[in-house]
Amino acid sequence: MIGAVPALLALAFLLTALLYASVGFGGGSTYAALLALSGLDFRLLPMVALACNIVVVAGGTIRFARAGLIPWRGALAMTALAAPAALIGGLTPIGQSSFMMLLGISLVLTAATMLLPVREGRAGQPMRLARYVPVLAAPLGYLAGLVGIGGGIFLAPLLHLTRWRDAKAIAATASLFILVNSAFGLIGQLLKQGPGAFAGAIGAALPLLIAVAIGGQIGSLMAVRVLPKRWIRWLTAALVLVVGARLLWPF
Repeated sequence: MIGAVPALLALAFLLTALLYASVGFGGGSTYAALLALSGLDFRLLPMVALACNIVVVAGGTIRFARAGLIPWRGALAMTALAAPAALIGGLTPIGQSSFMMLLGISLVLTAATMLLPVREGRAGQPMRLARYVPVLAAPLGYLAGLVGIGGGIFLAPLLHLTRWRDAKAIAATASLFILVNSAFGLIGQLLKQGPGAFAGAIGAALPLLIAVAIGGQIGSLMAVRVLPKRWIRWLTAALVLVVGARLLWPF
């Protein structure tokens, strides 16, 4: 199991949640990577990372819904395609080397997507490719359940590049996407590992859950007022790239 949670690891989780929440994401891939580098059994990583994801994005999703920013028809269509795949991903057995390689690759790709330009104003006319983006929801959902991420970090840049909706609608859609995928992926992991492993992992990780709850709230409410969002995205991308490269180094 996890054992005592070092204060440095809890601080790293808090900062990760703060940075990701400030740009509308959950941070699941980075939580999993930090746990991998700390020596946690790789089979428990997705459960803890997905639980942290849920804690970070739940509040944001509720705020988006209350503000009427979620384009329900399109968001629910993509989420409905992704959620069953996330459940299957959570149920899929995977070896340690394959898990670490997939996690490292997902982190490097995460860093790349965070460096892509984002239109902050209103969206223009959607590109023709925008109608085909939902097809990718299922594989993104499967990856989410398999390695403990939400998938929104990959979905959102595609929606921006194809001008699917305006920036706020895309952020709201990504938040819902991450929340539901994380929940279904966590259910799959629970069924695969058993309730005992789940209870032990989550119980021992309680300080980390508290840390991401605090960091997520700070990130969503205050961080964007301190630094320009573009700077926060670049800083987060740099940190994620370093961690991803560290995981892939043995390969």
